[in-house]
Amino acid sequence: MTKFKNILITGASSGIGEALTAHYASINAENIFICGRNAERLQQVAEKCSRKGVNIHTKILNVTDREALKSWIEEANSFSPLNLVIANAGVATLQETTDNVYNTFNTNVFGVLNTIHPALDIFQNRQDDSPKAIAILSSIAGYHGLAACPSYSASKACVKAYGEALRAAYLKQNIQINVICPGFVKSRITDKNTCPMPFFMSAEKAADIIASRLEKNVGLIAFPWPMRLATWALSIAPNCISTYIYAKLPHKV
Repeated sequence: MTKFKNILITGASSGIGEALTAHYASINAENIFICGRNAERLQQVAEKCSRKGVNIHTKILNVTDREALKSWIEEANSFSPLNLVIANAGVATLQETTDNVYNTFNTNVFGVLNTIHPALDIFQNRQDDSPKAIAILSSIAGYHGLAACPSYSASKACVKAYGEALRAAYLKQNIQINVICPGFVKSRITDKNTCPMPFFMSAEKAADIIASRLEKNVGLIAFPWPMRLATWALSIAPNCISTYIYAKLPHKV
């Protein structure tokens, strides 16, 4: 069972988004609204999860399209009042070309803003005691700028800090804000990695961890713990030490 009956997830056609959709479909959510850019993959997710008895509503869109995303979120809420909005959609930078860097920030930062602000407006205007939660997908990479993936780590650091600030800002309004910082999780992004990926885990295991901690309203959901500890320690180490260590790490892709 879940306290979140009506859930919206961006970037749900693969990886953590797909796994979260399947997880909530298996624990008696009522309506799950999912979006993605690939119609075929999104439909496959919908067909698989709808067999579990949940209503799956799909939408093909890009989270960088602010007005289209806002309209979809409002339409979903009109159909059935949303309880949980998960800003999951994200991209890897691959080569740090100018176009790729801008695409990373447009998706990983502005795509998140385009998702959470319509949800915040909806939740602020709702005068009832139903669960109202927003989850933001950051990354363990967001704990420190990484030479191996500068724009990816910076974009994830941005939404991590923003989400942590929003959690405190909306606490008195009973709007739950959670920031999620996974390590290496099986996805279309990690499929392209050639570097070592310690503590690599399946998307299904990651979804179980995320959903369990969202139910408990854990503010910062960072895992696995050895990677969280290591990245946290480096984030507070003198810059000369952290820079030296991170410069020695292999590139992410």
